[in-house]
Amino acid sequence: MRDTFDMAREVGIEFQRNRGPLGRESISTAGSQSLEKIERLVELARADEREAIKDEWWMCVQSDLENGVKSLNEQAATKWRKEYPEIAKFGAWLNERGENK
Repeated sequence: MRDTFDMAREVGIEFQRNRGPLGRESISTAGSQSLEKIERLVELARADEREAIKDEWWMCVQSDLENGVKSLNEQAATKWRKEYPEIAKFGAWLNERGENK
C-alpha cells in the first residue's frame, strides 16, 4: 500500500511531517485545504485498501487451489500404490538403484 503522505502529496495537500513524543508521525496541514483535495485523498486511500484486499483474497484462493491439487495428487498416488503394488515396488527399486550410484 502507498504511504498516506505520498497520497496526500499526490492530491496536492500541503503538510508538514511531525514526530510526536512517542515517535509516531502525524501531519499538520499548511494553510486551508480544499474539501475536494481531502475527498480525493480519502478516495485514493479506499482504492488502495480495496487493491490490497483483492490481492490478499487472490493469494488465499491460489493457496487453497494449490493445497487442493496437492491433496488430490497425494490421494491419487496412494490409490495407485494400493492398486498396483508390484509396479510401485519396481519404481521404489529403481529409485534405490539410482541413489546408490
